[in-house]
Amino acid sequence: MRLDKFLSKATELSRKESKKILHAGEVTVNEQVIKDPGVHVDIVNDDVQWAGEPLSVATGNRYILLHKPEGFECTLKAKEYPIVTDLIAVPELGSLRIAGRLDVDTTGALLISDDGGWLHRVTSPKHEHAKVYELTLADAMDSDAQANAIKEVAEGILLEGDHEETKPATLEFIDETHARLTLEQGKYHQVKRMMGYFGNRVVELHRASVGHITLDGLEKGDSRFLTPEEVAKF
Repeated sequence: MRLDKFLSKATELSRKESKKILHAGEVTVNEQVIKDPGVHVDIVNDDVQWAGEPLSVATGNRYILLHKPEGFECTLKAKEYPIVTDLIAVPELGSLRIAGRLDVDTTGALLISDDGGWLHRVTSPKHEHAKVYELTLADAMDSDAQANAIKEVAEGILLEGDHEETKPATLEFIDETHARLTLEQGKYHQVKRMMGYFGNRVVELHRASVGHITLDGLEKGDSRFLTPEEVAKF
């Protein structure tokens, strides 16, 4: 790996900033001052230090769980709102991708990785990884309306603009305006469209879990790396 790329991966410096500290003679490789950003570094065996502090980079993929707050876009390039990767303090953010995006006003579990095959397994309906959503409705639904919605969702419903029904899902009501919906697919704006099918509107939406991954102990805006066991279960 090129030395300037190694530095940007091992720190939060940009490639341009990495070249500056190289030219200043602040970086050593195997105890030798190196100023050439194009020098090749063995990321396993070479001893690279910046101002006397050893540096290293991860040799594998990264798997991150973020508790997304409202007001952030699930995109890698800022548009109208700040983006979710602004909340993650890891280098080389550009190589990360998002599994199952959430709307700006939606909170909850968001999985992010640079492992494309793993992301596909997380999001593909054929792998049947359930996602649990907690929602608040604009209008109260009485017991009859709730029973009807539970039955139709369990059988599958045809959303406007779609050519096939939704996969069977589980809808549970906590009270007249709060519910929990468990899905094994991820159509565009699916939760909001499903509630719209019943003449209602979602005013608050939170994804509580993805597969076996929950947000236990993780505050809004915080993130953590998944354990190898969590990664392997997808």
